[in-house]
Amino acid sequence: MQTTILGRTNLTVSRTAFGALPIQRVSFDQANTLLRKAYNHGINFFDTARGYSDSEEKIGEALADVRPQIIIATKSGAQTSQALLEQVRTSLKKLKTDYIDILQLHNPSWVPKPGGDDGLYHTLLDLQQKGVILHIGLTSHRLQLAFEAVQSGLYETVQFPLSSLSSEQDLELVHACKTHNVGLIAMKAMSGGLLTNASTTFAFLRQYENVVPIWGIQREAELDQFLALEADPPELDQQMWDEINKDRATLAGSFCRGCGYCLPCPANIPINMAARMSLLLTRTPMDNFLSASWQEQMERITNCSHCGNCKANCPYELDTPQLLQKELTFYRDFASKQA
Repeated sequence: MQTTILGRTNLTVSRTAFGALPIQRVSFDQANTLLRKAYNHGINFFDTARGYSDSEEKIGEALADVRPQIIIATKSGAQTSQALLEQVRTSLKKLKTDYIDILQLHNPSWVPKPGGDDGLYHTLLDLQQKGVILHIGLTSHRLQLAFEAVQSGLYETVQFPLSSLSSEQDLELVHACKTHNVGLIAMKAMSGGLLTNASTTFAFLRQYENVVPIWGIQREAELDQFLALEADPPELDQQMWDEINKDRATLAGSFCRGCGYCLPCPANIPINMAARMSLLLTRTPMDNFLSASWQEQMERITNCSHCGNCKANCPYELDTPQLLQKELTFYRDFASKQA
């Protein structure tokens, strides 16, 4: 298992990291099998969040006995000092640990700094001085906010969506993190499931020694795939570039990454899926999405009240209501042709 130093944290982490968001969808036994297998094969970096339902608890159950040998990054979406303290206490209890290696502020709409009215950064420093958290990080889907965090000198890690689809502007963040010695954690490396060939984005990101992708893993077959890629890293050759360029042409422009910050929806529309349904139908197995259940869920788009909540909360600044109407039209036409 290749390792790298995560910025100025000086933590030595496996270059293949375990993204623990998906394990909230499986049983404790299944999660235990995945987490132990990952650890036994050399993965030592596990990324979770207070907001990922029981993900932290599953990590605590599976890996508490090897706690000194692993690195845990978790996240808090707290917006006040008191809420942050409460969430950290809960995370420690769930993870069965007395310290957190990296505590990341979870996609805030601003970069908390010393002296801020929210008190968040002061609280982070206090927790760090007490040894409760060892390093301070921030996650964001907004490029300019990520740059601000890096350049502020206040954050030791930044987590940002990076994949083989990343634009030149996105990739400038890689160089900025290297310059400022900030650990760069790559989320959404499979672009929310829209990239179907893991080897291309694996090879693309492996170019950058200071980038550590967290691969969202829910099934043992997925873990096996990434372990195989790690054991024999593929070369980023012309054939791979051809596939990457084809993906970029297909997915160019504004498209939903499925991050879910648009939710909940008052009309109960599954926006993070519905807003990219045309891509899911044409890039992944279509049968599940043509079920009666999904037809009913897509038709909920007609109940959209245009409250503006989804559009206001989209980190990619998409016109979500307009996109949903477009996707519904596509879905109806596609489904009728398959009938």
